[in-house]
Amino acid sequence: MSSSRAIIHVDMDAFYAAVEALDHPQWRGLPLVVGELGPRSVVSTASYEARRFGVRSAMPTLTAKKLCPDALFVPVRMSRYREMSAEVFAVFGEVTPEIEGLSLDEAFLDVTRSLRLFGGDIEPIGRYLKQEIFSRTGLVASVGMAHNKLLAKLASELSKPDGFLRIRPEQVHAVLDPLPVGRLWTVGKVAEATLHRIGIRTVGELRFAEPRRLRQVCGNQAEHWQRLARGLDERAVDADAAEKSVSAETTFVTDLTTLDQALAWLARLGERVGERLRAHELRGRTVTVKLRKPPFETHTRQLSLAQPTDSTAELLDAGRTLLRRWWDVEANPSLRLLGIGMSQFAPEVQTGLFAPTPGKDTLADQINRRFGQGSLVRGVVLKSRRDTSEDG
Repeated sequence: MSSSRAIIHVDMDAFYAAVEALDHPQWRGLPLVVGELGPRSVVSTASYEARRFGVRSAMPTLTAKKLCPDALFVPVRMSRYREMSAEVFAVFGEVTPEIEGLSLDEAFLDVTRSLRLFGGDIEPIGRYLKQEIFSRTGLVASVGMAHNKLLAKLASELSKPDGFLRIRPEQVHAVLDPLPVGRLWTVGKVAEATLHRIGIRTVGELRFAEPRRLRQVCGNQAEHWQRLARGLDERAVDADAAEKSVSAETTFVTDLTTLDQALAWLARLGERVGERLRAHELRGRTVTVKLRKPPFETHTRQLSLAQPTDSTAELLDAGRTLLRRWWDVEANPSLRLLGIGMSQFAPEVQTGLFAPTPGKDTLADQINRRFGQGSLVRGVVLKSRRDTSEDG
């Protein structure tokens, strides 16, 4: 893998505890431990205020109580964390379909093919992710950027909390060399102790170690660890194809109360999704519309197409159908959030005789890339611009 790749690692800061503080403002700033106090309970997450006392994840809650007597212990609410995680991952899906979720609050993103949509640089993508996650959820994400997974994850870890760090190829040795050798991926406690016994305590010392001597002590892992010490990591972002989607959504400052408003915003969001599909050379078969009624009642509707497509027109035709069906059966329809996405991608498509000509969309994409996002849009989109809303 070359240094031309663009990899982002996003890790939410003290995720479970942050969600609890978000839902219970009176708890903000307090040492908060997610995990019920009891002889068999362990800490799921601790706020940074609690971590200052030495409280860590997987620690028995009774131990945490001894370390931080004033800590507030609250039960785990996994359904709520999954709900907030879905919001975070929806932001990821707006940037790239190549997402490797590591947990509810952590993921790798390969944004190499998204660079041209953000001026050719990885940092605007990272900044977009960080700002959009906070704007939509009120939660803080640490964002690491680099040309491989090892360095992207290190970047987010080194800059926490509220982190934002990019490790460029020319900075690799300056960043890695001073770090404890145990910071490297796959170097666990036992391996770290082994390396310490032969005088290797930093990544730089591992990088310069004599290979033969290292193999005698560490066996087959020696070459692998030295490659990591040089900042080399060829692992690809392992996105599950069945879970890939490209989507866009927005939360409104003022709820939408008319179908015309909703259709205008759907068109605006659909333009983004269509452009991203074509940028990633993806064609999908399943269109999903996400609708949230105030205060927090979320619905999704899906429609499968006859054949995969990257056409904005086909995407919007299906999206409008889903939106109208939902609107017609709701007693008092209004929307706090609206989104549209495409999934179930196919690598190759046999285009039908009457399929829309892709050249029109391609031309629009070229104009928008040259003159700025939204320079050429469908007429109905202009209505959404006249409305005052919080655009995500």
